[in-house]
Amino acid sequence: MGIFDKLGKTLGASKELDVEEYMNSAEMENVDVMNEPADFYIKPVALREESDVALIQGELQKKNIILLNISELSKRPNTLKTMVDSLKDYVSKINGDIARIDDEKILLTPAKVKIIKNKKPPQQKM
Repeated sequence: MGIFDKLGKTLGASKELDVEEYMNSAEMENVDVMNEPADFYIKPVALREESDVALIQGELQKKNIILLNISELSKRPNTLKTMVDSLKDYVSKINGDIARIDDEKILLTPAKVKIIKNKKPPQQKM
C-alpha cells in the first residue's frame, strides 16, 4: 500500500471512482465531455411562470434555439396566451421566428434564423 492509498483512506477518499455516479452528479449536468463547446445550442425549456419568459429571451439573445414545452400552462389558456404573445413580440423585434410544433411544443429561434412552415402535408409520389 502506497502513501497515496494511506492518505486517501485517512481522508475518506476511495481509490475506485464510480464513473456513472460522477457523470450524473450536479457538477456534470451542463458539461459535455465528449465534444468541444458549441457556438449555439438547442435548449428545451418548460414554460411554467412569468419569469420563464425572461429566461427564454436571454437564451434567444445568446443565439440559442428554444424548444418550449407549454403543457403545464395549457390548463390556464389566458396566462398561456399572454406569455406566448409576449414571446411573439420579442421574437419579432429581434428578427427571429416562432412556430407551434404540436399541442405541447413551440419552437423559437434567435435573430436571422427562420423556420420553414408548411401549411399542407407534403405530397407523396406514387
